Amino acid sequence: QMSNSSCITQFLLLAFADTRELQLLTFWLFLGIYLAALLGNGLIITAIACDHHLHTPMYFFLLNLSLLDLGSISTTVPKAMANCLWDTRAISYTGCAAQVLLFFFCAAAEFYLLTVMAYDRYVAICKPLHYGTLLGSRACVHMAVVAWGSGFLNALLQTANTFSLPLCHGNAVAHFFCEIPQILKLSCSNAYLREVWLTVASICLAFGCFVLIVVSYVQIFRAVLRIPSEQERHKAFSTCLPHLAVLSLVISTSFFAYLKSPSISSPSLDLVVSFLYSVVPPAVNPLIY
Repeated sequence: QMSNSSCITQFLLLAFADTRELQLLTFWLFLGIYLAALLGNGLIITAIACDHHLHTPMYFFLLNLSLLDLGSISTTVPKAMANCLWDTRAISYTGCAAQVLLFFFCAAAEFYLLTVMAYDRYVAICKPLHYGTLLGSRACVHMAVVAWGSGFLNALLQTANTFSLPLCHGNAVAHFFCEIPQILKLSCSNAYLREVWLTVASICLAFGCFVLIVVSYVQIFRAVLRIPSEQERHKAFSTCLPHLAVLSLVISTSFFAYLKSPSISSPSLDLVVSFLYSVVPPAVNPLIY
């Protein structure tokens, strides 16, 4: 039992495997996924940056999405790979705080960006004549800056608040990377309430984005169904399909992770779920697009 967080200099992450062979197998699996994510997102970024035909709002936001995906997977996977390779579970206090900040920042900014991308598709399909004025280059840059900025601000507040809580339940994190809910489990129960209002604020913000996305797509579907030509309908809808697929992947995995009942919770299931929402989307998003 540790009395407070001041004497904690490091945290212990959850090991993926207990035997050396399984650890090395996990290392190679992580390496494969990480390289696939680097290659896929790297190719998207290079193609969009180099081809002036792709200098449109849709591809500009996709470039931002790829950058956030790279940031997100680079926050969690290299450390997990190193731990598998060197047979250790330790992460420094600073390293843990950095992981919490960066992962939350990338996840929040990505969700805000997916909301902006839904708006982009809405304008393209429902108000095509106003597309150039509503989504000019300056407007796009402003939207991207707001998505990144609000994601960072949200992450900064959450991280500062989480790590200011006294920790009295040891230093073992039940996860392969440091994340806010796992750190909160180590905090003293009476201090836990301080975190609640920030969490509620984040959930309200995420729910607001979710509502905007749903409203955008309801309008899009109504507009698409009114198009007389089947070929045109198909063309209009196909531009939304990748965005919808990425959105479903991100939302379904994170919802399952955070809203599943504690009764079906087990360390191995939690590990698989956390792997699904933290590692799979950054690797799969480039394939979808």
